[in-house]
Amino acid sequence: MTDQHHPDQPAPAEQPAPAEQGAPAHQPAPALFTWEFAADPYPAYAWLREHAPVHRTRLPSGVEAWLVTRYADARQALADQRLSKNPAHHDEPAHAKGKTGIPGERKAELMTHLLNIDPPDHTRLRRLVSKAFTPRRVAEFAPRVQELTDQLIGRFEKTGSADLIHEFAFPLPIYAICDLLGVPREDQDDFRDWAGMMIRHGGGPRGGVARSVKKMRGYLAELIHKKREALSATPEPGEDLISGLIRASDHGEHLTENEAAAMAFILLFAGFETTVNLIGNGTYALLTHPGQRARLQDSLARGERDLLETGVEELLRYDGPVELATWRFATEPLTIGGQDIAPGDPVLVVLAAADRDPERFADPDVLDLGRRDNQHLGYGHGIHYCLGAPLARLEGQAALATLFTRLPVEFTPPA
Repeated sequence: MTDQHHPDQPAPAEQPAPAEQGAPAHQPAPALFTWEFAADPYPAYAWLREHAPVHRTRLPSGVEAWLVTRYADARQALADQRLSKNPAHHDEPAHAKGKTGIPGERKAELMTHLLNIDPPDHTRLRRLVSKAFTPRRVAEFAPRVQELTDQLIGRFEKTGSADLIHEFAFPLPIYAICDLLGVPREDQDDFRDWAGMMIRHGGGPRGGVARSVKKMRGYLAELIHKKREALSATPEPGEDLISGLIRASDHGEHLTENEAAAMAFILLFAGFETTVNLIGNGTYALLTHPGQRARLQDSLARGERDLLETGVEELLRYDGPVELATWRFATEPLTIGGQDIAPGDPVLVVLAAADRDPERFADPDVLDLGRRDNQHLGYGHGIHYCLGAPLARLEGQAALATLFTRLPVEFTPPA
């Protein structure tokens, strides 16, 4: 799970330019959220970092928000508790209309997860969930991730071609998180269908995302109820994550059934999409940088892991899976990067822009798999730092290492 947000579908190119508060009057801001911007946002983000590092714009949904693009400002904003995660602090009822947050989560009673709450509730829930979602549990899951990776590649290894996203990057984290949560194998294709609808955003039938969220919520409620009734008195070896969530307690306090369902939902939703994007973006970056790809393949052929580990971190920085952090709302007047923010204003930290900031990273537009000084913000910062980062790293490393070890590489860049 990561602190992520995906804007609405890009606006058509002929849409009027967004609002330009925070930009120099003599230099209009570049158009944002067009199809051209979606294909390569980095030139626009470079302009914003230099000329309007905290920039008010109108998203395609109509919601206005401040975009924070410099690394130092982004890091400050991610840790600033005056920026609330609770949409109740928004000065407009956009969340109730489905314009912020995950579509359908309010109606499905899935709001009580870590991406929507502040301390002390956030502190309590994170502590409880951390008891179930431990680095040790993730490490023990590595053989299953590798098994899934090998199975998926084996299905298309001999055919000569494959849809990387549909046949590999998407099913791998879905099946992995379903296994980790304890979703029975016979039900996992339903989860894949629901998740597929959610990841398409505006690309599916109207209302499809909300319906998928509702179906997933109903299924999780039933599954949690069944597991609660069958729970043994003491944990069993290899116990699944939902059972761990049910069992987790702190001074006698347990997650409620709604909280457990919301946490299972957000672990699935936030966990799979970021890994899909990491595998997709990472593969494309390696294919378009043959020198770096050969460097990685040579390292893997020697049985080394160091370059794979630093390389995945560099791919997270260079073209990471999360463009914008999730919504934050100012609870009082504050200043970010010299720009005054009013109470109730939404703030979106642009992780993609911050991780290309030349004030923080040497040669930020260069892909260097061996980069060591790499405290990127791809998994956030502060109390909302990605709980599922160890699992995402595990999946990303397994996927990329296996792809570029087992399969021949032929690539023609698109015209």
